Amino acid sequence: MRLLVIDEDVEICAALRELFEESGYAVEFEPDAERGLRLAQIESYDLLILDGIELLRRVREHSQMPVLMLSAKAEREDRVSGLRAGADDYLGKPFHPDELLARCHAILRRCGAALHAADPATLLEEVQVGDLRLLPTSREVYFRGKLIDLTAMEVEILECLMRSFGKAVSRDRLCLRLYNRLSAPFDRTIDTHVSRIRRKMGEGREMILSVRGTGYQIRSLPGECVTLLHNCDESN
Repeated sequence: MRLLVIDEDVEICAALRELFEESGYAVEFEPDAERGLRLAQIESYDLLILDGIELLRRVREHSQMPVLMLSAKAEREDRVSGLRAGADDYLGKPFHPDELLARCHAILRRCGAALHAADPATLLEEVQVGDLRLLPTSREVYFRGKLIDLTAMEVEILECLMRSFGKAVSRDRLCLRLYNRLSAPFDRTIDTHVSRIRRKMGEGREMILSVRGTGYQIRSLPGECVTLLHNCDESN
């Protein structure tokens, strides 16, 4: 796995180099934001770790590469802003090394690094609910034939909802699937991801229902036919 870290904090980068290399990752560091942005544009990385919402927004202008924000700004408002800007996860400084590794692993796993651990037949099957269509192999999502530009995390959430058609999916279940942890009482991470999915779906936003006290459920719009496939793994 190739990682790129864009951070001007030399001490943080030195610590991350030792941490990631001991864990088997190939990691590159760039303290200059502009050079880091150019690297992200011309090179292929499995995960980008950066500090700065504006930099994240510029990355998202041209790429859906998985991004973990690692920032000293760790208030709830900062985390929400980072997720809304397109981060797949957000971790505040100072951080525990084990938590950083776990979050990186979860992002990489959800973005395809561990796809072979699941049932290959299930993963290859196209999922469709009404005019909403998801292609697991390419991780592309279409609504009424138009491609929706979703991040890897957003595709994962939407796929779980679609494979669980007719059932409410809890925030805990989605958090376990994405981050290997339960949803905290005031954790709005899943809600922020769902809000972004709805915004990108446009006319299809009403397909995702909020289930009070539970989580979310997907439905077909009136007059649409539904194609049902496998449900999301209940153990997750």
